[in-house]
Formats: sequence, C-alpha cells, structure tokens
Amino acid sequence: MDLLSVFGLLLAIAAVLGGHLLEGGHIAALINPPAFIIVVLGTLAASLLGSPLPVFRGALRRLRWVFRPPQHSFEATITKIVGWSHVARRGGLLGLEDLIEREDDPFTAKALQMLVDGGEPELIRQTMEMELSAREDFEYRTARVFESMGGYAPTIGILGAVLGLIHVMENLADPSKLGGGIAAAFVATVYGVGLANLVFLPIASKLKHIIHGQSQLGEMVIEGIIAIASGENPRNIELRLRGFIQE
Repeated sequence: MDLLSVFGLLLAIAAVLGGHLLEGGHIAALINPPAFIIVVLGTLAASLLGSPLPVFRGALRRLRWVFRPPQHSFEATITKIVGWSHVARRGGLLGLEDLIEREDDPFTAKALQMLVDGGEPELIRQTMEMELSAREDFEYRTARVFESMGGYAPTIGILGAVLGLIHVMENLADPSKLGGGIAAAFVATVYGVGLANLVFLPIASKLKHIIHGQSQLGEMVIEGIIAIASGENPRNIELRLRGFIQE
C-alpha cells in the first residue's frame, strides 16, 4: 500500500471541505448528483472517444498502481544478477537454465533465456531494448488517459455550470430560487476543476513515475545480462549496476 497516495488523497479532500466550511459553507451545498453525473460521465465519455480500447482498458488496470504500485527493488535485482554472474562463471551459461522458470518477470525471463541460448550480446541488447521501448510506450499511453481526463474535466464542469444556469434563467420570475440555483450550477465547475487537479492529473503523474522506475529496472536487467554474456567480473557488474540507483 502506497501510504503517500492515500494521505495525499485524504489531504486533498480535507483541504477542499475544510476550506469550504471555514468560509461558512455547508457540506450539503457541494452535493449535487446531476452535476456529478455530467462531469464524471462526460469526462469518461470523452476519454472513451479519445482512447483506443486496449489503452483505455490498460489504464483502468493500472489505476491500482496508484495505491498498490508494483514492487521492483533495485537492490534485490542487483543481488540476483550478480548471483547469476557467479553461477555463469562456475558452471557456464547453461547453469542458469534452471533459474529461468523461477523468474516471475517475463521480461527478465526472456533476457535470461536469450543468454542461456548463447545469444550474442549485441543481439540480446537490440531485442530487449526494442521490447522495453514498446512496453514503455504503451505504459505511458495508459498514463496519458488520466492526463487527458484532467484536461476534459474542467471544461465539462463549465458545461455543467452553463446547463445549471440555463435552469436558473427559467426561474427568473421567482427571485427566491436564484441564489440557490446559481450556487448549485457552479458546483459542476468545482467538481470538474477539483477532479482534474486533485485526482486525474496526480494519478497520471504517479503512474509516469512508476513507469519510469520500471523502465530503469528493465535497462538495468539488460545491462546485467549483457555483462554476464560478455564474461565480466561479478564485482565489476555490481559496481556498474549500482549506477542505476539514485538516492
């Protein structure tokens, strides 16, 4: 569980509601189901229209990463790769064959398989970098779905406010309804701007950070596998891979 994400979301809600209450407002004034439906469903509809189905589906699957990010430990990966280099020096590359089935990450397992199969270092690098680039591109496209939601939501919020004001104009003959009607109309704008800047855009940013970390880990795996294929000393491999760790 990413406690920073949980705390950030709770703090955002507390900031909006707390500020509203301190100004003398009431929580009930921010509850407007029609406005919520317009903003949320409208934003969702715009995102569906602007995204290919595989990308949108991938974005929904990766939404859980915000609170439960995939575990990737650079230290553990370095230890594992250095261990592989020791095995390769003692028993040759075929000594790594039994380790392939134990590897949970498909990307790492594929790189290890190419190593065991005796692939040339340059061929391994080209193949794995191509796969890493394709995976990274897809992952970033899923993050941009939430980024686009952050762009749509404020505009749709304004649309909801205009629709609310149209309803207010229909009641100009009854001044007692104008104040409450105008306030309710602007709730849609609050929903749109709030969801964009406190939810959608932060989610996109968080996912991009996670994707960047995964890409760095993939690059480290490639460098480690190439170093083993080139017969480098385990100690040198460890020193090289530690360059990926940024404190």
